[in-house]
Amino acid sequence: MHDPWVGRLGKQEGKAFLVGSYISSKEKEECQEHLRELSSLCDTYGFKIAETLPCHVQKISAATFLGTGKIEEIAAIARETNVDIIIFDDEISPQQQRNLEKALQKPVIDRTELILGVFAKRAKTREAQIQIDLARCKYQLPRLRRMWTHLGRQRIKGGSGGYLKGAGEKQIEIDRRVLKNSIAQLTKELEEVKQHRSTQRHLREKSHIPTFAIIGYTNAGKSTLLNALTDAKVLVEDKLFATLDTTTRKFSLPNKQEILLIDTVGFIRKIPHTLVASFKSTLEEACHADILLHLIDVSNKEAKQQTETTYEVLKELNALNHPIITCLNKIDKCENRSICLYLKLKYPKTVEISALKKEGLDQLFDLMMEEISRLRKVIKLRVPQSHYALVSKIIKQGRIIVCDYEGNDVILEAEIPHTLEHELLKYVVG
Repeated sequence: MHDPWVGRLGKQEGKAFLVGSYISSKEKEECQEHLRELSSLCDTYGFKIAETLPCHVQKISAATFLGTGKIEEIAAIARETNVDIIIFDDEISPQQQRNLEKALQKPVIDRTELILGVFAKRAKTREAQIQIDLARCKYQLPRLRRMWTHLGRQRIKGGSGGYLKGAGEKQIEIDRRVLKNSIAQLTKELEEVKQHRSTQRHLREKSHIPTFAIIGYTNAGKSTLLNALTDAKVLVEDKLFATLDTTTRKFSLPNKQEILLIDTVGFIRKIPHTLVASFKSTLEEACHADILLHLIDVSNKEAKQQTETTYEVLKELNALNHPIITCLNKIDKCENRSICLYLKLKYPKTVEISALKKEGLDQLFDLMMEEISRLRKVIKLRVPQSHYALVSKIIKQGRIIVCDYEGNDVILEAEIPHTLEHELLKYVVG
């Protein structure tokens, strides 16, 4: 199948012209910040930024997104700067994309397509590659007509003036069939990966080791924290989506409590819904972890907005009912202390750290141990020695505080996980 992706994203060293939009003057600063983030995405992909333009629009055009005047202005700048591609920060429809390319005489993509391109470059594991391929196929499907406009339709000579399907339409039909088959196959493969991940998760749950999922906005320092604690040697770059693949490592807290740390894919504003859907199996690690470590880059002046974006994604994943420890990361680079105060007041269980310099980790460990203790409860038990297997299970999964013997019974005071509670109910004293 013809792969239009390469043609539209172009050479990775190409020059890009970034276009954003805002309706009211109050939104202009936010639009400029979104364009800066789009620049970072371009840098991650490999584009050089030739020009950025925040556009004031009164009404979105169904045909071309922007009005005629703005399109003429963009076309003039594109010719003057000799850009290779024009990237819109907003999601544009297939029809708008087709009309814009015709008017601007340049390849036009939107933020979603750029993110998909970045993800395609960064995916290393088979699972991530399947997820990206699936998202790309779903994105391409409604855009096939635009990709084959150069073939057009063929007029019947001497006929009644109607049209017959030409090479272009035949190619569209072939591509549509191939894409639909690919989507079906990739969905099946992803389901198999999901089952495998579910099996791994059940094995972890059987081990009763508390799990912490490290979540947060892209480039917040999640991989840096995992490396600082476990020497995981995960790739760390000052780029968006430096890593896409989930990494799990074992770690022992100061009280010798073993835990599992799971590094997850970063969140981002305006995340494509196709990506959220395709990455569900990866993001589900956050849903099934016992506790979430939410990293916030407080050196970024958009920390507040990035935090809100993370919570929006957690809400979409139905993961807001988990205990959350908020880690204000890169505190050594933070110039605006008021943002730290704001986040501390809004989110309980907050700690200031620098994952890179390994500062504030003792306070983080204290919070982690405290949260683990909340997952457990202390009870008093009288267990017959004939059921000593239950005592062994408590020793393995919980913690014995006091142990004594009375006749043929074992008298215990123990800290147990909630998963053991139902087995021990009839032995509880008091």
